[in-house]
Amino acid sequence: QQPAKMPRIGYLSANSRSAVLTRIEAFRQGLHELGYVEGKYIVIEWRFAEGKPNRLPALAAELVHLKVDIIVSASPPATRAAKEATSTIPIVMTQDSDPVANGSVASLARPGGNITGLSTFAPELSGKRLELLKEIVPKLSRVAVFGSSTEPANAQLLKETELAAGAFKLQLQYLDVLDRKDIERAFRAASKGRADAVLALANSVAASHRTEFAELAIKSQLPAIYFRSAFVEDGGLMSYGASFTDLDRRAATYVDKILKGAKPADLPVEQPTKFEFVMNLKAPRQIGLP
Repeated sequence: QQPAKMPRIGYLSANSRSAVLTRIEAFRQGLHELGYVEGKYIVIEWRFAEGKPNRLPALAAELVHLKVDIIVSASPPATRAAKEATSTIPIVMTQDSDPVANGSVASLARPGGNITGLSTFAPELSGKRLELLKEIVPKLSRVAVFGSSTEPANAQLLKETELAAGAFKLQLQYLDVLDRKDIERAFRAASKGRADAVLALANSVAASHRTEFAELAIKSQLPAIYFRSAFVEDGGLMSYGASFTDLDRRAATYVDKILKGAKPADLPVEQPTKFEFVMNLKAPRQIGLP
């Protein structure tokens, strides 16, 4: 039986629809498993910033103007934009590298405001990524780390990477990537600094320009490891991290609970439970690896 008023969900992403298509399908699947069929029992307002984070505030304001029941944010910048747009509409994060450090929630156990959802924070990931690089490049001694100082979780991610590097006796060369033009500049600096490999910390600039990132890594002949499998799908060498599609699917459970009356402040933020290592078997030949 069709409800008298269909719930309206806003989905806010910094990327284009095509860039996050698998994640969208995972979210839809999660909703379907809980009995929500788009267009029949629920309405979804999709908003995409097309890789331009500065468009997010206006898109978030649009969703607030439409009086959606819940905003689902697909990344930390999207969560920030939604948070600035409303303090009353519930916000469900599909992923956030460190929602406490980002200021989205007071704590994982007790979010405390109108935001809850899922976190990708797992400090041991940096060590695992360096370990995988070392397996592929046995003589690994210097790693260029591409981060973005404007990301709230960047400092914590870098700190964890530095601790792991100490255990592996590796030198790190940190390079700040704040926008698209910095990507090529960073790869030139990595080559000039005689880096043996590249490790990309989670950041929206890299995520929005994955193909360019992967192409420059190959052009520079540098093995690179990423935080999302989408980089590998776009030509990158390898990735290790939380499964973003699994997180999007699980975000649907938060939507369901909130629509049934639960408050975001009372729903603990969950951490990742599914991790994936993905490798592009064509890429090693392109950079001279066996």
